[in-house]
Amino acid sequence: MNKITSAQVAQRAGVSQSAVSRVFTPGASASKATAAKVRKAAQELGYRPNSLARAMVSGKSRMIGLVVAYLENQFYPTALEALSNALQARGYQLLVFTAPNSTEGIDQVVEDLMAYQVDGIIAASVSITSDLAGRARAAGIPVLLFNRGQAGDGLSNVTSANRKGAELATRFLIEGGHRRIAHIAGWQGSSTGRDRQAGFLAAMEDAGLAPFALVDGMYDRATAMGSARDLVRSSPRPDAIFVGNDHMAFGVIDALRGEGLVPGRDISVVGYDDVPLAAWEAYDLTTIRQPLNRMVEATVEILTAQIDAGDTAHQTIEIEGELILRGSARLPDGDPE
Repeated sequence: MNKITSAQVAQRAGVSQSAVSRVFTPGASASKATAAKVRKAAQELGYRPNSLARAMVSGKSRMIGLVVAYLENQFYPTALEALSNALQARGYQLLVFTAPNSTEGIDQVVEDLMAYQVDGIIAASVSITSDLAGRARAAGIPVLLFNRGQAGDGLSNVTSANRKGAELATRFLIEGGHRRIAHIAGWQGSSTGRDRQAGFLAAMEDAGLAPFALVDGMYDRATAMGSARDLVRSSPRPDAIFVGNDHMAFGVIDALRGEGLVPGRDISVVGYDDVPLAAWEAYDLTTIRQPLNRMVEATVEILTAQIDAGDTAHQTIEIEGELILRGSARLPDGDPE
């Protein structure tokens, strides 16, 4: 079967071949009447535009590469969907690559994305080397870090205000009468993990309190569960645990229940992210809500400006989240243990 061409579509629709090209080019101008005729003709003939061929001609693939280290954390599938929808509204498609959380593995994936001639790259929850950042810049491919900061490489980054959010969560626990507060932190090799731990420590110091315990949970549910079991089997045990993200906090809640303890009554638990599962009755997790929609909006605005206008000025955006109160932690008007 011979492949249908744009010239055949143009002939059937009674328009020029350039009009067919405009209809199938994101962002190009075509009247509603012309677009309707062209799409009707294309459907009747079974025509499919060749995006790769168009990219070779225009120099633009209309694809954005996204690198993510892991999808077990429920925050990232939700973020991926929001990013994809926002980019599609701008005429871009998202090409997703997963990478091991190591510099070498991530750099190789970014190299692969550059070979696909993507127009821009979003690195979510990962960092890249200065050398690779420079090569991407030289190739005219902007790179933006999402939910991860990285100083000194001229890369734009968009995060929640992680330190402020952690301070807010910790002050809430202190105001609720808790004094033996442990922190199961996110991976300390990440800016988010370090910033949230710094916020926890700052709030504790301001209150004249020492951390009951400080553990690197590695953003890993099983690690967080094991750490929680160790903490509650100690004597005395903590009366509250601030956890570096919801993914780990769900494991902490499961561990407490396995030890016969009731979150919110025996030990308060606060997470960070407010993924959809946090609102489920099974967890009812008090947590810091990441302002995902605003983070996505800022990411898309910055990246598309860099692509469309060649704007290379890097930006660092921090957006404050809010504390979402549920049943996993005692409220400040409760009585201390």
